[in-house]
Amino acid sequence: MTSLCFLYQIEDRDNKQLGINYARDSFVILYIPFGSPDIVIKKLFTDRFAPTFDRYTLAMNSSAPPAAAEYGGDEVSAIILDPGYASTRAGFAGEDTPKSVIPTHYGKYSTDAQEKYVYGDNIFVSPRPGISVHNPINRDGIVEDWEMAEKLWEYSFTSRLTSRKPGNPMNNGLNDPNPEDLPAEMEGVEAEEKPLADSPLLMTEPGWNPTKAREKTIEIAMENWGTPAFYLSRNGPLASFAAGKATALVVDVGASNISVTPVHDGLVLKRGVQHSQLAGDFVSSQIRALLKSSTPPVNLTPHYLISSKAAVDAGQPAQAVYKDLPENKLPGPSYRRLIEDRTLSEFKECVVQVWPGPGALSAQGPNGTSNEELAKAIPMRPFEFPDGFNQLFGPERYRVAESLFDAKAALPDPDSEFPSPAANQTIPELIRNALNQVDVDIRPTLLANVVVTGAGSLLYGFTDRLNYELTNMYPSPRVRISAPGNTAERKFGSWIGGSIVASLGTFHQMWISKKEYDEHGPNIVEKRCK
Repeated sequence: MTSLCFLYQIEDRDNKQLGINYARDSFVILYIPFGSPDIVIKKLFTDRFAPTFDRYTLAMNSSAPPAAAEYGGDEVSAIILDPGYASTRAGFAGEDTPKSVIPTHYGKYSTDAQEKYVYGDNIFVSPRPGISVHNPINRDGIVEDWEMAEKLWEYSFTSRLTSRKPGNPMNNGLNDPNPEDLPAEMEGVEAEEKPLADSPLLMTEPGWNPTKAREKTIEIAMENWGTPAFYLSRNGPLASFAAGKATALVVDVGASNISVTPVHDGLVLKRGVQHSQLAGDFVSSQIRALLKSSTPPVNLTPHYLISSKAAVDAGQPAQAVYKDLPENKLPGPSYRRLIEDRTLSEFKECVVQVWPGPGALSAQGPNGTSNEELAKAIPMRPFEFPDGFNQLFGPERYRVAESLFDAKAALPDPDSEFPSPAANQTIPELIRNALNQVDVDIRPTLLANVVVTGAGSLLYGFTDRLNYELTNMYPSPRVRISAPGNTAERKFGSWIGGSIVASLGTFHQMWISKKEYDEHGPNIVEKRCK
């Protein structure tokens, strides 16, 4: 199905251009100007993924204005790769959602004295004896195992996108050679046998990614994958663009990190970037602590150890038949941990809620009654575990996420891999610290454009609590939160932003071509991708 782009130019009565609005399919993307009572809206053209929108691409690299010939919006069939700690997203520019979403974890096992690897959803299909689970990305979001990161990223686009692989790289306009320099026998020659030889690549990165990691990324893309053009963009601005904002305070709640990124006119204000590990995986660890402290404790038995189960009433012991596998047939402890974490993720999606306020969960409510007591009056939520045991969860479903906003509310767990949280790691304090590091004049604008993204922000009540905390901290400026109601748009904000940006005709000037890489080396990424 072909998607259409509609481009509108907005002018005042004196024909002064106020801005451009780009709409595709059912949702509006990018910029809508405010504050002008008399405007004229002109529909410029309709075309397939060919908008003319220079505000954002100029913001990324204001020193390089686009040439007039680059406004045509030539389609370059770029691939967007958005690697994260929990999942890696890949797809073609101009599409609404990534076609490939795979776990960033991979499995490793030995058979016939050979070491083998398992990528993607195949890791969940059947537990292999002795299989161990690893992640090439550290919990701080920085790659620590480049060899395996390259293999996993390559799998993400070669396994899901090759059936729609675009054509000859000579047709993408990014590295057009002089026709006189091409020998006659080269006409019609297919792309060289490298996975991205005919696709430009835009990759995302965290706002605190070090220089060496950035240079290694472009080295892999250019030399190992053979991409004809490359760009590396930070997550914050891309999520901001996906929400239609050039200036925003981006709150990204991922699996391993919560980050707060101030973005002004498309550029990251680096001094204001804050992040902590009180994110989705920390909430999972709090759920684990809750289940261990229950009476009786709730056991997380993985599905591969269950032969059959019977339905039981809520709170009654499970009636399941368990498999008795010999030691040499069992997967490793890290694999069991991964499967248990999947159950905890389902628990988060189905049961966990954030106390919306007013006040913290431990505070007094408006009528003098504690919020804990008010939470008891709210209907409980059920959850069934893999062995058939099911339980109703009341106020405790609020406690496991409360420490995102109140460090003192964290449930103690001596076995947790996470240390006890500090006050400066909570979301309100991250936002306070981020705003304190930027110019006081732009703080009201940032607070009026708070963008919430990341799968961890989908917890029910999250945006209500965030709005309460921000208005409580900053009662004077107007606080406005932008959080897409569509689950995919919330989860894939950075990827969608990359899809929008890479499909713009004016982004042509931003790509780092293979020729430029050969001339300047990997450090060109620091100069061009700011």
